[in-house]
Amino acid sequence: MRKKSGGRTLLASVILSSPGPVVVGLGLLLGRSSTQLVDFIRRTAELAAIIVSWVVFSYLSKNNVTDTGHREKLEHTANLSVGIAMCISGIAMIFVALFRSGVEKGNVVPGLVIASLGVVVNAWFWIRYSRLNREEPDAILSVQSRLYFAKLLVDACVTATLVIIIIAPDAKVTYYVDMIGSILVSLYLIINGILTIRGKTKELKSR
Repeated sequence: MRKKSGGRTLLASVILSSPGPVVVGLGLLLGRSSTQLVDFIRRTAELAAIIVSWVVFSYLSKNNVTDTGHREKLEHTANLSVGIAMCISGIAMIFVALFRSGVEKGNVVPGLVIASLGVVVNAWFWIRYSRLNREEPDAILSVQSRLYFAKLLVDACVTATLVIIIIAPDAKVTYYVDMIGSILVSLYLIINGILTIRGKTKELKSR
């Protein structure tokens, strides 16, 4: 039953995460905030990782894999994709934040709306994955819990940055807030991505 709950939660993650890149991408046609651009890159990479995790989790659940070595390799693949996605997102954020010029921000409202909704949705998924993993420890669900906590903090940071841009779009400080916000978000993602990759590797070696 817990496996079914985990599978349904992962599927819900895929479904609810899918519109994110599309909406933010459309927002980029109106706004030119570097925070929005890196947010689009981040959401796309994370969606790909969540899809991989859902496919692997579903395969393991439906086929009742008993070969420990095979199961660990598949779990490692799913969780590695999450760690790599976080690192790629973070690196892209740093590159864009440092090399994108301070141009007019344009309309960042679409990005603000999706980021605000992300805070609520990601908080729910973080709580959900944490509870499922406590009730029945699972390597994939554990890493998803970590991913969604990171997504929650990132969306909170993006929301705060875009609010400041809306309040003071022409102020010089807005450019630095936008850039600093992107850099802080990127560092957090890189650190958590590395911890996810190294943590899973250590877990496999200790078995």
